[in-house]
Amino acid sequence: MSTVLVVDDDEDVGDVVAAYLRSAGLTVRRAADGIDALQAVVADRPDIVVLDLMLPGIDGLEVCRRLRQRSPELPIVMLTARGEEDDRIRGLEVGADDYVTKPFSPRELVLRVQSVLRRSASLAAEASAPAELPDVAVDGDLVVDRRARRVHLAGAELSLTVREFDLLSWLVAHPGDALRRDDLMRDVWGWDFGDPSTVTVHVSRLRDRSSTTRPRHAGS
Repeated sequence: MSTVLVVDDDEDVGDVVAAYLRSAGLTVRRAADGIDALQAVVADRPDIVVLDLMLPGIDGLEVCRRLRQRSPELPIVMLTARGEEDDRIRGLEVGADDYVTKPFSPRELVLRVQSVLRRSASLAAEASAPAELPDVAVDGDLVVDRRARRVHLAGAELSLTVREFDLLSWLVAHPGDALRRDDLMRDVWGWDFGDPSTVTVHVSRLRDRSSTTRPRHAGS
């Protein structure tokens, strides 16, 4: 049974979210602020975190950033009352795998959580059967090792989130293909629904990592 850490300082919202997640067969742990959340991840080792953006003390963006540094493969679904696109994109930029905007359908949140968990389980199955993974892919100075889940660019190793690695691995495996964002969400994220801007942000992050990793030549 998977464990979900729900981080929300609004007790009523947290109760509703927890009740729906439990009804879906998930174990739920609770945290009311950023410090509690960081401690709970260490103590409870959840399989996924549902993280509110507006938290007292350390806000959700900073919690997400710290969790990504500590546990790059931990799935995070951000829960936020902010509907503006810039705020949603900031959440994805610091490493959230998905977000749900308040007011939200608890059933939709459960579906999002289940989708992310299924993807994580699929990655674990791949790791347990490395012989089935394709060989290392090389594209110029880019080297993607799916077995070890490591990426090197111009000789330097890139530190990627789970989603970033999955997206890059898929793109390298389909050179020259015209891929729609909806197709990438289905094939890489495993989602049948969601916000296409999720893909846009992750592609942008990969490009930024590429531009900051490649060495600059004199006169450029």
